[in-house]
Amino acid sequence: MSTWEIIVTVIGLAIITVVTRSFFLLPERELPMPGWVKRGLRYAPLAALAAVIAPEVLMTQGQLISTWQDARLPALAAACAYYFWRRGILGTIVTGMVVFLPLRLALGW
Repeated sequence: MSTWEIIVTVIGLAIITVVTRSFFLLPERELPMPGWVKRGLRYAPLAALAAVIAPEVLMTQGQLISTWQDARLPALAAACAYYFWRRGILGTIVTGMVVFLPLRLALGW
């Protein structure tokens, strides 16, 4: 691509990003939404998080993990157990990392 094409592309993408991210600010009153849409949107962050984390935890180089000697699996189990026990996000992250790091660094999993 030429320099001119790159500049036009970057400006176009910037405009599209600004318009789509600020679209909810344009109306002066709240847009009416059916109840089923509001209930469905409550699960959107959880679905997006699962879509990002699940492949990272369960796959290596595009293939499913084939061994139990992977530090991510015990860390995931410990983090899930902590979350169901205490319902705290920060503790869940810390618990997962406390299990993950020794397995990765000391045992080389």
